Amino acid sequence: MGKDSQQLLDLPGGEVSVPVLVPTPLDRAFSYAVPQGQHVAPGQIVQIPLGPRKVAGVVWDGEADIVDPKKLRPIELVFDCPPLDKSMRSFIDWVSRYTLSPPGYVARMALRAPAAFEPEPPVQALRLTDMRPERLTTARERVIEQASDGFAWTKSGLAHAAGVSASVVDGLVTQGVFEPVQMPPPPVVAPPDPDYARAELSRDQAAAGALLREDVEAGGFKPTLLDGVTGSGKTEVYFEAVAEAVRQGRQVLILLPEIALTSAFLDRFHGRFGSKPAEWHSEMAPRMREKVWRQVITGEVKVVAGARSALFLPFKDLGLIIVDEEHDPAYKQEDRTFYNARDMAVVRAHIAQVPIVLASATPSIESRVNAQSGRYEHLKLHARFAEAALPDLRLVDMRTHPPKRGGFLSPVLLDAIGKTLGREEQSLLFLNRRGYAPLTLCRVCGHRFQCPDCSSWLVEHRFRNQLQCHHCGHGEPVPQACPECGTLDHLVACGPGIERIAEEVDSHFPEARTIVLSSDMAGGTKRLRIELEAIAKGEADIIIGTQLVAKGHNFPKMTLVGVVDADLGLANGDPRAAERTYQLLSQVTGRAGRTGLKSHGLIQTYQPAHPVMQAIVSGDPEAFYEREADERRRAILPPFGRLAAVIVSAATRPEAEQHARGLRNAAPTGTAISILGPAEAPLALIRGRYRFRLLVHGDKSADLQSYLRAMLAAGPKMRGSVQVQVDIDPQSFL
Repeated sequence: MGKDSQQLLDLPGGEVSVPVLVPTPLDRAFSYAVPQGQHVAPGQIVQIPLGPRKVAGVVWDGEADIVDPKKLRPIELVFDCPPLDKSMRSFIDWVSRYTLSPPGYVARMALRAPAAFEPEPPVQALRLTDMRPERLTTARERVIEQASDGFAWTKSGLAHAAGVSASVVDGLVTQGVFEPVQMPPPPVVAPPDPDYARAELSRDQAAAGALLREDVEAGGFKPTLLDGVTGSGKTEVYFEAVAEAVRQGRQVLILLPEIALTSAFLDRFHGRFGSKPAEWHSEMAPRMREKVWRQVITGEVKVVAGARSALFLPFKDLGLIIVDEEHDPAYKQEDRTFYNARDMAVVRAHIAQVPIVLASATPSIESRVNAQSGRYEHLKLHARFAEAALPDLRLVDMRTHPPKRGGFLSPVLLDAIGKTLGREEQSLLFLNRRGYAPLTLCRVCGHRFQCPDCSSWLVEHRFRNQLQCHHCGHGEPVPQACPECGTLDHLVACGPGIERIAEEVDSHFPEARTIVLSSDMAGGTKRLRIELEAIAKGEADIIIGTQLVAKGHNFPKMTLVGVVDADLGLANGDPRAAERTYQLLSQVTGRAGRTGLKSHGLIQTYQPAHPVMQAIVSGDPEAFYEREADERRRAILPPFGRLAAVIVSAATRPEAEQHARGLRNAAPTGTAISILGPAEAPLALIRGRYRFRLLVHGDKSADLQSYLRAMLAAGPKMRGSVQVQVDIDPQSFL
């Protein structure tokens, strides 16, 4: 037991007790007895009784609570699994303290594959003996020849390789020609070869790649912002760091914001390293998740590419973290444990003392400020790979070039699409709004279709003939008559969604091959991957999509990008609205001309003088970032100040409001931290729960966590249906 022995509490009879962190919403570990003759150490995964259930927990650091030995329950099983190392345990504790989340909830994210806590069973295989069959047929001869290399084969693998049926192999086994043996389970992916296909890099790429390699060689914590225009080859640059980590035999974590990006990334990784990385995301089959989890903790898997939850995988020897598209809001989790995977990745790299690379063409204000202040190394790639030109961007003033009545596409954009079709090139139309229309109403009585469980309109999805809520998932068929006045055929769709834009495109260009891309289209991620591959191969002429199309895709034949409603993201009170709109428009227009073809971007707007629109077309990101950072500095907003949101919800409005006011009254006074609210949330009702928000604001040095802990401890206890969620560094203000 060594240095961890001080964490064991002696009990009468020679037993000891240890703290065990269990996946519950409580804020501490429980004490459990260690059976005589058994030894456990911090990090070991154990099975313990919890009420009537048996659950997995982790032996934790610190001392066990003093508990009446008669009430102490024993650890039932110590899993045959490597322990969570000190770095991982420290990370879990840090995330818990920072986000004010129960440590058990955070630990549960690291224990997502309980079937992997025991070793995988060996694979049953066959090996050739010296025996030979009484009658040697051609099929049997092929099987024997295939297995003569002395290696063990699975029955199905041998039959397939020899081109025979499994019954032929069974017959040879019966005659003793093959003997059963056991093989270790195969790896989920082949090990990557760092020298498999080294890319030809430009001078700027090579210089940046060399610096990243040096950081990996040197080891230690080193955050780097890799800032390059769209198409500049950032992926190939950070692959240089990945290759160096693999050469050293260490593990690499690559975070991606969207599952939809994974397929193209896997192919790109395979082309560079000769094998794919292990995947980790919500759509993986449970059995594969278990295999990946187990081979990550044992160190067999060297590279993982995954969504934000991959940050909590228990790496045995983590050597490098990459956060691709680091600006993307998809890295923010807003369920149970609220955290930003980008920020927590930096924390994990610091605790593990390894380099981290944050890559983006449009970095977040936070990362830019950290780079300018010297906290991060700042590597810039100013030009596209192979000297490909950036698209020629132009604003289309919708006040002077309005669409035809009932339409949403300007004549300027329609003319550009026609010319692009004539050149047999691709056009992309971007609108960040799913469905056919955001609102359906009755022309006669004015009835608006609203979700019964949320304070939001139902979005019409004409492809599926459904009205759907995008917050709770409620759906209902589109009726023929108004449910309020009963009038037939007088329902009208208000405003455009991508399905409506597709309808308009089809009316103008009926011969064009059109694809509509959205995260909620039928067929899910599998269909999405197929369609993205088809676009990359040039099998579509016009692509119409939501923000999904703005993220990291490479479409070689795309030379025109049209933004249908560029002002959409500016029409709310979100302090990050300008930043997000700039990032989104820059990313989506950057899909054009990546292979060197002359390209254009047309941005439809009613506010051409808006600073965001001017920043996009001017090609001067520095001016935009300087202006935006200055506004944040003057308002003491992140990264120059700190914010936290407290969301109170309940089954009734009075319950939620009363509890929120009780929290406000319990807030500490006499500090530099201010609290705003409570106020009804912009989305005041979601999934049948009424919501009130408080916003806590302080300067950069403010200890928001202590302030919030004091407020929650002194505030009213949660009763009835009341729930309280704390969101440190909120990204959403709805």
